[in-house]
Amino acid sequence: MSATVDLYTIPQEHLDFRDTIRQIVKEQIAPRAAEIDRTHEYPHDLRKLLSEQDILGLPFEPEHGGTGTGTLMLNMAIEEIAKACASTALILMVQELGTLPIKLYGSEELQERFLPKCATGEWSPAFALSEPEAGSDPGGMITRAVKDGDEWVIDGSKCWISNAGVADFYCVFAVTDKAAGHSRGITAFVVEADRPGFSVGSYEHKLGIHGSPTGSPVFDGVRVPEANVIGEVNKGFKVAMGTLERSRLGAAAQALGIAQGATDYAAAYARERKQFGQTINSFQAIQFKLADMETKCAAGRELLYQACAKVDRGDADANKYTSMAKLFCADMSMQVTIEAVQVLGGYGYTTDYPVERMMRDAKITQIYEGTSEVQRLVIARTLR
Repeated sequence: MSATVDLYTIPQEHLDFRDTIRQIVKEQIAPRAAEIDRTHEYPHDLRKLLSEQDILGLPFEPEHGGTGTGTLMLNMAIEEIAKACASTALILMVQELGTLPIKLYGSEELQERFLPKCATGEWSPAFALSEPEAGSDPGGMITRAVKDGDEWVIDGSKCWISNAGVADFYCVFAVTDKAAGHSRGITAFVVEADRPGFSVGSYEHKLGIHGSPTGSPVFDGVRVPEANVIGEVNKGFKVAMGTLERSRLGAAAQALGIAQGATDYAAAYARERKQFGQTINSFQAIQFKLADMETKCAAGRELLYQACAKVDRGDADANKYTSMAKLFCADMSMQVTIEAVQVLGGYGYTTDYPVERMMRDAKITQIYEGTSEVQRLVIARTLR
């Protein structure tokens, strides 16, 4: 056992930026959340707002036009936005997810081509790994890429891809050496959305996160140059796993934000709602629910922030902590939002109040960026 204790501190400038984001959320994002959920429309206006406020620059370093403020500040921002609107928080999450392969493994030329335009918000990315028969097992993918001269020709399809139809480019994973075996012989590519042969075949109708399109990109003989390869040929599985080790923190932050938003709303409601001649927060049954909800949120925040700090420091056990943060925050968010609906009773079950939306939005955090079951596997492997 280590004799030292790893701690994290939040610089004052991070706290100031968080407070600015909190005000933006309160004034401009929260009033739009119910409409976004009801209409199932991507909030282009809010994406523009995040761009104008440098929030979309959070995932990037200064040399690429970003803020250079690190993983902790990024996820503090996601948490704040998700308190009001999980769909809008996903815009920032995908801004990191869809560019991490390039940032971590891409050539300098690829980074210069794509990252600065993402940092300004001009371009939006997507991460295309999952397939109908390759979800938790990405090594089972069947999308193929074949070398033809100095180009690669990609054929296949993906599914459950956030930002489908919105993204300007996709980080796509395809099998380039079928004989290499399971999880081997996969290569990552950047595929621009305007390349011939690219299309989005269909879109999903989902339980929650209605403001973010989720679809199935199709690659029909899509040609990309050798320069669009991310990292090394046949080493794409490493690119995918290295990306998800980092990006799962965004899902944890989103889950935490949803849970805290639901807790705050339920507590405020309980201060006003009267039954039997008194406000319901005077009843111990409600008090204990709210106490547990707030405690779970606080515990999730400590674990998430510690995991973020470990990533920023490059600690050897960062991967374990990112999985623990994702697991705990996702499961906790589902528990807390269910309780928030219960605190509101019949009103909580109606679309007139936000907690039913928060409960629906929370569920996906247990599934994407690695299911809760997969996170348990990752954590367990570190304990052998």
